[in-house]
Amino acid sequence: MSIPSSIETAIRVLETEAEAIRNLTGRIGEPFLRALDIAAACSGKIAVTGLGKSGIICKKIAATLSSTGSPAIFLHAADALHGDVGLLGRDDVILAVSKSGETFELLQVLNVAKRLELPVIAMTGERESTLARDADVFLDVSVAEEACPFGLAPTTSIAAALAMGDALAIALMERKGFGREDFAFVHPAGSIGKKLLRVGELMHRGEAIARVLESTPMPDVIYEMSRKSLGMTAVTDERGVLSGVISDGDLRRLLQKSPDPLKLLAGQVMTKEPKTIGEHELATVALAKMEKMKITSLVVVDAEGIVIGIVHVHDLWRTEMF
Repeated sequence: MSIPSSIETAIRVLETEAEAIRNLTGRIGEPFLRALDIAAACSGKIAVTGLGKSGIICKKIAATLSSTGSPAIFLHAADALHGDVGLLGRDDVILAVSKSGETFELLQVLNVAKRLELPVIAMTGERESTLARDADVFLDVSVAEEACPFGLAPTTSIAAALAMGDALAIALMERKGFGREDFAFVHPAGSIGKKLLRVGELMHRGEAIARVLESTPMPDVIYEMSRKSLGMTAVTDERGVLSGVISDGDLRRLLQKSPDPLKLLAGQVMTKEPKTIGEHELATVALAKMEKMKITSLVVVDAEGIVIGIVHVHDLWRTEMF
């Protein structure tokens, strides 16, 4: 059975673009490191500028830079000439993207950047272009061919520019030491931020904690467990230090083996040395512990073993982390 021509076309496009991106690896050297130095030294923002299809890619590069610790904006090259250059400050860096390196509007932005003495990083496919020659550093994103059969629609060249932008952003992220906690700060509402939530942000605190003393009679223990609806209760000494836990499963087992369970005290029934977690641990770590131990709650304790919270598996599921 022959392969439909549309399938062949799709495969050719993907292979052409993949090859172009692979070829970029041989160009990661001194110019890339200079571009990285310039971007890392920027105390203002990185203004990513371009026009047309390159402009669309610039928006994505600016967004990636901003979300990985390097404040950035997209500066439309045409709009820049009609007032938007006012967005530029003396501490900014220009990242200019153009396939030809001769886009009129972009060269005008280059002139403004030179007057403001702003460093310019150029990403273009033409080594001898005006943009490449006049920039402080030039990153070569040239491609052998476009995936478009007519060689007209920017396809492969755009993929290469986008990939180089990603390479610069991620290398810059590592240079700045941008870590997991930083990701959580700049992605507070998205799935990334949810995956980086800490136990302390999700746990039950204060009066919401199911907690009894070792000397608490079992009728009161059952009442506390029912009232807090966590399927368990922490058992502490008089100082609040965790002694053990009593779970719904412990109650069922107690009813099976004890002739008069209601006459017992919490300290006689509790499971000693329960699994605990710290409030600064990632929520994902808490979930992994629960799944491994086949339990539904973890007691949160401080450095002295004092109970400060309880985190339930439902608290983690509600964040839609997974």
